[in-house]
Amino acid sequence: MVNVKRVYEPPSRKDGTRILVERLWPRGISKERAAIDLWMKQVAPSAELRRWYGHDLSKWEEFRKRYWEELKRNKEAVALLKQQIRMGTVTFVYAARDVEHNSTVVLRQFLAKQRR
Repeated sequence: MVNVKRVYEPPSRKDGTRILVERLWPRGISKERAAIDLWMKQVAPSAELRRWYGHDLSKWEEFRKRYWEELKRNKEAVALLKQQIRMGTVTFVYAARDVEHNSTVVLRQFLAKQRR
């Protein structure tokens, strides 16, 4: 089971393994408060893609396509995520304010399609 949660929300026992899927550490939160078990920078969008997107919703669909392509090329990191998922409940932790339009949403969809 894969959940998604903002890093600013309090951790819960139901989260299972908490994996930060951001390239940069979230602002204003300590490592203790974040309660991250694993930080996987390598599955986050590239710095170039992140800067290009800039959370501009007019670029959302193109961002999704480009990030999907990055994930396809990132076989080793994706394999590690799949291994974590097979071991039990996982929560992808992210920092973006927009809960519907962020890289974690795309990552979760990508992995769900891979499992089919």
